[in-house]
Amino acid sequence: MATASTPENGDYFVKSAEKTLSVLLAFTGDRPALSVTQVAEATDLTRAAARRFLLTLTDLGYLATDGTLFKQTPRVLDIGASYLAGLSLPQAAKRHLVALAQELDETATLSVLDGQDVLYISRVAAPRLHSVTLNVGSRLPAWVTSMGRVLIAELPEAAREDFIQKIVPQEFTSRTISTTDALRAELLKVKEQGWALVEQELDEGMRGVAVPITRGGEVIAALNVSIQPGRAKREVLTDRVIPLLQATAQRIADDFGGRQLSAGAAGS
Repeated sequence: MATASTPENGDYFVKSAEKTLSVLLAFTGDRPALSVTQVAEATDLTRAAARRFLLTLTDLGYLATDGTLFKQTPRVLDIGASYLAGLSLPQAAKRHLVALAQELDETATLSVLDGQDVLYISRVAAPRLHSVTLNVGSRLPAWVTSMGRVLIAELPEAAREDFIQKIVPQEFTSRTISTTDALRAELLKVKEQGWALVEQELDEGMRGVAVPITRGGEVIAALNVSIQPGRAKREVLTDRVIPLLQATAQRIADDFGGRQLSAGAAGS
């Protein structure tokens, strides 16, 4: 439905702009193709007025029609392009990290590869925690973290092997995968399954679960939650935590322009 103007709207208020936006917003994922009558009903416009708006938007390239039904074109993405262009990945991810941390009551982190390290670019502590020891700008050896393994696993084969060759293996705990052969096998497993689980390899009493964030077919970051072993059984990780991470990663990618890239690819 169109948003009705209110007494607070001043003399500046342009009703035709409101109506234009209401026509564009009438199209949804569930209703991608609409007739003149359906648009009129959705926007509280007369059929004649709805038809004029639809034909004008078609002439401008924002809609296409087969003579009966109208659909949005990829050009509607231009409306939000400048906003997306100025949006940083941490900004796009922040609200999703907050929601994830609250949902799981665990700390959620976003990181990227920087040399041989993972670099924390956004982090939201679990609501139950009053402080965190790692913050934005912190670095950890990528090969021994769940986020790092997700990011290394998605590198092209030659780049991945070069990365592995530069690692200086060491045993941070008794559980650390500390040989290049074992690490290489683990990275192949991570790439195949699409997520990484690191069980107390860097720090006793802590495990990390991570998934990649992909935009336009390119992995741009990793999303992770850190969970103490006693707080969740392994089946909880695979049945609940990982699917929630993957859904959150998709939402972050979409807000960072991933939906725009996908639509552009589909129209090419």
